[in-house]
Amino acid sequence: MVYFPKQTEPYQRRISDEEWEGHGPGSFRKLAFSTLEMAVITGLLIRVFRAFLLTNAGNDQPVLLGIGFLIGAIFLFAMVTLHLGNFPLRHWVWRAPLFAILVAVTELVVSAALIALGREPLGTARATFADWPGMAADVLLLRLAAISAYALALAVIVQWTRMHALRKAHRL
Repeated sequence: MVYFPKQTEPYQRRISDEEWEGHGPGSFRKLAFSTLEMAVITGLLIRVFRAFLLTNAGNDQPVLLGIGFLIGAIFLFAMVTLHLGNFPLRHWVWRAPLFAILVAVTELVVSAALIALGREPLGTARATFADWPGMAADVLLLRLAAISAYALALAVIVQWTRMHALRKAHRL
């Protein structure tokens, strides 16, 4: 049987900043709470990795290209999981699409910079600013659909796991 103390006052007091120092969340955990910072890091790394992959693998190495895109997808979904896992499910409804939009915007800013440097690949050629609007629509829709679908699947799994654990503990 779980023991619940009758007097909980000492445990409910506010913790001062001096007491919190050194006991608060670590740097990575603080980063994982920020939608903007996680999305910017994710978008930047995905776009640079994509440019590197398409430049070096090209169309003549489809297996390497497939593995590279799989690694990129795993990284994207891992970052989404790291971020969303810090919040209750009801917040995921707006956090997942916001995360997707911020990732896409970051990717598009990096893409514009790579186009300006002449380093943004588009198939076997280099992208130009005339290609950018089409790329922007594709990236935005793809990120929004993929992250929203992943967040929905993750939410179903999390909710099912919680319900299963509560039933097993005879609390539901």
